[in-house]
This record gives sequence, structure tokens and C-alpha cells, in this order.
Amino acid sequence: MTDVFLDTMRPTPRRVRRAGPATGLALATLLAVTGCTGDNATGDDGITPVAFTVTGPLCAELPAGAEPGNPESLAGMPADQAVQWIPVLTTFDAAVRATGMAGELTGVTVLAPTDDAFAEKFSRTNLDELLLHDTDELRELLREHLVTGPMSVSEMVAAGTVRTLAEGELTVTAQGSGARFGTEAETLCADYQATNARIHVIDHVLGSLPTTAGGEDDHPYH
Repeated sequence: MTDVFLDTMRPTPRRVRRAGPATGLALATLLAVTGCTGDNATGDDGITPVAFTVTGPLCAELPAGAEPGNPESLAGMPADQAVQWIPVLTTFDAAVRATGMAGELTGVTVLAPTDDAFAEKFSRTNLDELLLHDTDELRELLREHLVTGPMSVSEMVAAGTVRTLAEGELTVTAQGSGARFGTEAETLCADYQATNARIHVIDHVLGSLPTTAGGEDDHPYH
């Protein structure tokens, strides 16, 4: 039922990159791209546009260049809309809308776990319950992933600790060109800019909810 629920929560299929005829690949094998930055060329007026650079090992598999969902195209969107264009965040996107939390994704830093991260954390049945019934519990979980104030990865690392909307604190340390949150979660593609927000794609679900994945009812959510 989770797959059906996620499909109904998605606004349109446009945010998922379509594989070309020669590839015929599903979302599980995303089309590799050569870069993850906005156009850095100098314009006709001699002014160099702002570069919307994202960094991390997953960035090469996410929209770039002139593709829909590239970092520059997301910069003028509210964060709740921007996450809809990042193909690996379908479960996070569904959770935001199931809990009615779109309005809370402004003036914050969003630490968004991938679909794989949710699959490694929750069983299918557990995720169904969170999305369909236990939305108060899910809302509190999402607030563990929202940090007060829009912050880049370098700003978070420099701060050392950040405060979440769940009134908790996260320790932040440098991890290559990205960051580690606590002892487990790391950035996979960091520094998406949205309207009055930053989005960092991470590889682990934060918070204190128990891990329920690994049961007989498990299957990929995406």
C-alpha cells in the first residue's frame, strides 16, 4: 500500500528524470550526469551570475545543467516545492505533505533523507502507519530534520552544533566536502538553495524512532 500512497502524494511525474530511449532505466538506476552546478559563465552585461553549486557523491546522479530540477532552477522555489524535483526524496516529500508541514520548510535548513534511507529505517508496514495514521509521530520525526535558519554545510560545520525544530541539538563535523550529523548521517548532495531555505540530501533518518526495517514485509518504497 505504501507504493500506492506515495504515487497519490506525488503532484506530477515531471520531477522524476525520464531516461532516454537508449537507457530504459528506472529510478533505481539514475542517468549519470557530468556536473551539478549552475551556469558560471559571464553574462552579456559583464556580471557573473551566482553559481548554485551542490556537492557530494550523489550529485552526479541528480538533475544538472538545463535539466528540470537542476540546482539553479530550484533556487526560486519554496523548499516544499523544491524537494519535489529531487528524484531521491519521494518518501520525504510524501511525509511533508502527509503531515501538512509544507509551511515549516521556510526559514530553515532541511536535512532530507533519501528514499533508501527511509527503506533502511522503516518496514513497509511501519511506514504505512506513519504516513496514513501516525502523522503526529511522523511530524515530530520531520522536525528532527529541520534546523533553525538556512545554513550552508560550511556554516553548519563551523557552528559545530545546530538546533532542530524538535528542540534537539545535532553535532556537525566535516566529512570530506560535506558534513556528518551526529554519528551516522552524512550529506550525499548538499547545499541546494531554495527560497529562504537550504536543502541537504542525507543518507540516514535522524531521530529516536526505532528501526523496523528487515522484516518479511519489506520492499523498496520507490
